[in-house]
Amino acid sequence: MDGRHFARFAEYNRWANARLYQAALALPDEVYRRSVGVFFGSLHGTLNHLLVADRIWLKRLTGKGDAPTRLDVIVFDDLRDLAGARAAEDERIIRMIDGHDAAALAETVDYATTSGKSFRQPRAEILSHFFNHQTHHRGQAHACLSILTAAEPPTLDLLAFQRGTPAPDLAALAAGG
Repeated sequence: MDGRHFARFAEYNRWANARLYQAALALPDEVYRRSVGVFFGSLHGTLNHLLVADRIWLKRLTGKGDAPTRLDVIVFDDLRDLAGARAAEDERIIRMIDGHDAAALAETVDYATTSGKSFRQPRAEILSHFFNHQTHHRGQAHACLSILTAAEPPTLDLLAFQRGTPAPDLAALAAGG
């Protein structure tokens, strides 16, 4: 396995997040924050969790950046600020993945969980979890949109990405554009 596999997932991640956030930004604030019974309560809680988890894993993998100590922390209360941070984090993920070859993916990474338990895994296994985790919680966010709007949210299917379905520029959306 080489880095192209994970580079494609990093691109997909950016695409799916942009489509998800476009739908979230269209909601009235009280609807966006409404508890709908998912693990992190609301669309707001779920989107914050995704950013938190990405930051934790990127800190473990690169040694750089902020790493919250709780998985349910609200790092950004304002949705536009959260969207801007998400866009920046997605670009950071793409840069981190860029250039990973088979040797880098096979390297073992030592890290500690938020509870302090130590683990050691090959980088490729961690990245597989990293992208799967994002997809898992984006699925919950997608369900939130279905519940909150009683309408079909935008598709986030990998096939739609592979077939060239467009996504907006999330940084521009976050800036109000």
